[in-house]
Amino acid sequence: MSSEAKGGRGAQLKHTGLRPGWTTGSCATAATTAAYTALLTGAFPDPVTITLPKGQTPSFALAAEELAEGRAMAGVVKDAGDDPDVTHGALVRATVRRLPAGSGVVFRAGPGVGTVTRPGLPLPVGEPAVNPVPRQLMRDHVARVAAAHGGSGDVEITVSVDHGEEIARSTWNPRLGILGGLSILGTTGIVVPYSCSAWIDSIRRGVDVARAAGRTHLAGCTGSTSERTVTAEYDLPEDALLDMGDFAGAVLKYVRRHPVDRLTICGGFAKLSKLAAGHLDLHSARSQVDKGFLATLARRGGADPTLAEQVATANTGLAALQLCAAAGVPLGDLVATEARDQALAVLRGAPVTVDVICIDRAGAVVGRSGLSGGWGRTEAP
Repeated sequence: MSSEAKGGRGAQLKHTGLRPGWTTGSCATAATTAAYTALLTGAFPDPVTITLPKGQTPSFALAAEELAEGRAMAGVVKDAGDDPDVTHGALVRATVRRLPAGSGVVFRAGPGVGTVTRPGLPLPVGEPAVNPVPRQLMRDHVARVAAAHGGSGDVEITVSVDHGEEIARSTWNPRLGILGGLSILGTTGIVVPYSCSAWIDSIRRGVDVARAAGRTHLAGCTGSTSERTVTAEYDLPEDALLDMGDFAGAVLKYVRRHPVDRLTICGGFAKLSKLAAGHLDLHSARSQVDKGFLATLARRGGADPTLAEQVATANTGLAALQLCAAAGVPLGDLVATEARDQALAVLRGAPVTVDVICIDRAGAVVGRSGLSGGWGRTEAP
């Protein structure tokens, strides 16, 4: 097969013709790298190059820099590519300050970066809203700069975003209890742009390429973490992976008309709870996690009235999942099974067996359905 005919996430992005961009996590990492380098050497690298989790090495021009005794600040303007991202054009700053030996890397929220005030997020209450993957990316780059220039690697990193508190009013952060500004996000470091028509077209092309290659088992994944999980589970080749993003309905409707033997749907628990509730577009602007629906499923799984009420009023889907896990209620499996049944309803009897895998942010499986469909075949989880 020629390189142009290959499927998978990269081919889908290329097919859309849309320009990718950089996450706030990438920008904060670039700013941190430049600031710490200046703190140790007296000079800011400009442009500054970083290494992303999948090995890409983008370079970023500095939009701001300041060097003072014991600290340095660098700033990078976020370029979201062709994605309609509210943070496009925002100035992301990192101020790096020396700490005593043995302190490690400490994160602080500067102006425009939020603080976690409610449970149910991947960070403890009171922590700055700098997500785990960007934190690790910044730690890794601090260690590299320290090794290259004789530093200890013990630093405080204060991340800020100009006008971030104002921008955050256009996000879900206030409802989630992230107050004071934006979250610093990103798992791959790259913003994948989503034009509905272009991305749906790329999904269809992905199915066509996989079928032409003789693939009989495809996987629709909501992102790179779910791709890694489903690849580990089933050892699927790249061209059997469909980057469906939020467009679960587009995958199901096209596979209904162009069936394969088996379809696995893999994604985050909260996102797939929307599919379980009957939503085919999983984008946060067009569907939301229905915690009342989760409470109904929890009761079906044995939750008592007190737990069901806690689920119904939980801050996030993750918090609801954690409550049920602590009580031995298999909410993840229940969501996965309901999502599978919704998928089968869209397939309308097409000869396709379906299973669903729900994961957490780290890619760990937190729920799975049995395999059902394809002329009535059903297997237990």
